[in-house]
Amino acid sequence: MSGLLRICTAGSVDDGKSTLIGRLLYDSRSVYEDQVSSVQKASKNRTAGPIDFSLFTDGLRAEREQGITIDVAYRYFATARRKFILADTPGHEQYTRNMATGASTADVAILLVDARNGVRPQSRRHARIARLLGITDFVLAVNKMDLMEFDRGVFDQICDEFAEALHGARLHPIPMSALHGDNVITRSERTPWFEGRSLLEYLETVDVERSQHGKPFRFPVQLVLRPDHNFRGYAGQIVSGTISAGDAVTVWPSGRTTRVARIVTWDGDIDQARSPMSVTLTLEDEIDISRGDLIATGDVEVGQRFRADVVWMDERPLDPSRVYLLKHSTRTVTAEVDHALVLNQIGSVTVSTARPILFDRYSENRSTGGFILIDPKTNFTACAGMISESLGRHAATSARPSAAERIARLARASGSHDEAVEAVRKALEALLT
Repeated sequence: MSGLLRICTAGSVDDGKSTLIGRLLYDSRSVYEDQVSSVQKASKNRTAGPIDFSLFTDGLRAEREQGITIDVAYRYFATARRKFILADTPGHEQYTRNMATGASTADVAILLVDARNGVRPQSRRHARIARLLGITDFVLAVNKMDLMEFDRGVFDQICDEFAEALHGARLHPIPMSALHGDNVITRSERTPWFEGRSLLEYLETVDVERSQHGKPFRFPVQLVLRPDHNFRGYAGQIVSGTISAGDAVTVWPSGRTTRVARIVTWDGDIDQARSPMSVTLTLEDEIDISRGDLIATGDVEVGQRFRADVVWMDERPLDPSRVYLLKHSTRTVTAEVDHALVLNQIGSVTVSTARPILFDRYSENRSTGGFILIDPKTNFTACAGMISESLGRHAATSARPSAAERIARLARASGSHDEAVEAVRKALEALLT
């Protein structure tokens, strides 16, 4: 079980997400006295009782004036058993892109449903986005059950609807009242028919270990360090896997294989590093490597066309005739998309890039399978995408390079023009005889 759990809330507007998070923070004693005092003062002239729990997360003036969540609010708290990062995301359709931002790093999604209204379209949209972003553990919080007299039939009907919408995910339904604290921290006496864990009990014990350590090694190069002629290192963050000094690696897109000579950190050399450490690698061989290249083990997809599930976040619709900037890991290339989408629409598209990128499917590696599209005119992040399959070249392997590649490398490795000519001549002669 991981020591840190990242959580996001999801659901339609006014289902009670901010109130639930505020109640969870308050009852778990994770807010300071000055925060409580401030919220108590701000709660005056509101209808939520002596303390409006939603104000612990709704910090923007517009949020407090309108009684809605607009931006993603992050809160940090801990219990004796675990540490948590909570992302309270907005429910309004207009701010769906903010919800996707909060869900992109979450391990568990808390889906709130107002027991009076049942499952609404925005609730389904949020659930689908969370699933696309790789979340498999969900809490179905059927809120405001006090207004339905804790009717078990209402609860069971909502659970059945969501079970179909989240096929294949692990779902933990909880009947609750965020306002009154039923089944938030401890089990409520008003739901004797509910035998599951309360929200906090579930969050403290759920096992969502997403360790990247056992996955193939992936190291996107962020910077080439050359402080003097004796040192050439490649700096970046290990996004998955483990690497040790002496391990064989492949550099993409060139396909050159070599070994790790040193793993350099601020505190000195180390023998082994793992995700998500930031380190500098030196290699045994002199290889032409630049920002955006990938040092890896195992097979890597290399291609210029792929299918992806995307969430469109720009008010300006996606235009297939326009060229966008695609930022993937440490590489940025121009790209085109095959069909149009509008704000908050979710779709499966084909993306074509001007230069090859190095990737894994999102289901296998979130770090190398995700990307964003940027409008080059406004620099606005227009789209979040998850790669589902390659449509171009097959998975690249560290097999012997082609004849053309071998000849090109011989020419580049030569010390002068005459040496390059002679190296190419000998290589062609060897191929033809």
